[in-house]
Amino acid sequence: MGMPDMDMINKLKMRNMNISEIRTDKRDQNHMIPKIIKEGLVEVDTTWGSIQPIEAALGVRTVGELEVYQHQKGGRPIVDARKPDTTDGITIPGSENIPYDELVARKVELDEKQTTIFFCNGPQCPQSATAIKSLVEAGYPTDRILYYRGGMHDWITLGLPIQENS
Repeated sequence: MGMPDMDMINKLKMRNMNISEIRTDKRDQNHMIPKIIKEGLVEVDTTWGSIQPIEAALGVRTVGELEVYQHQKGGRPIVDARKPDTTDGITIPGSENIPYDELVARKVELDEKQTTIFFCNGPQCPQSATAIKSLVEAGYPTDRILYYRGGMHDWITLGLPIQENS
């Protein structure tokens, strides 16, 4: 069997490329949170961050907006894992802010008897995935963690309610 041809090699290279490298060029001044232009209309900046995997950590289930809504409606815990300077002053109603880099030190604030949803700015934001990985490495039970990968990006673009950070 001979060497594969260059077309085959180039196809393999493209398939294994970091998908974030083929995105739209970054803006000089980006915004992580979709900006509400008027009711029902938002401006989304897709040029920042790196696309995150759908699974934050082995054994942690990824959820969507319907699960977040039901969780919220049931009064169960939701953690906004973003650093305060990346929130634009808004969050998902009922969530508590515990920045990703403080979460392990503050894990005593979490109730291990309840499942907690963690989120950040969206599919290109690593803050909640980093928080989840750190918690799992610190021994927190994976069956008590849910990952909302869509984060504020998807929450806002779907027109769901937001609240100002407290």
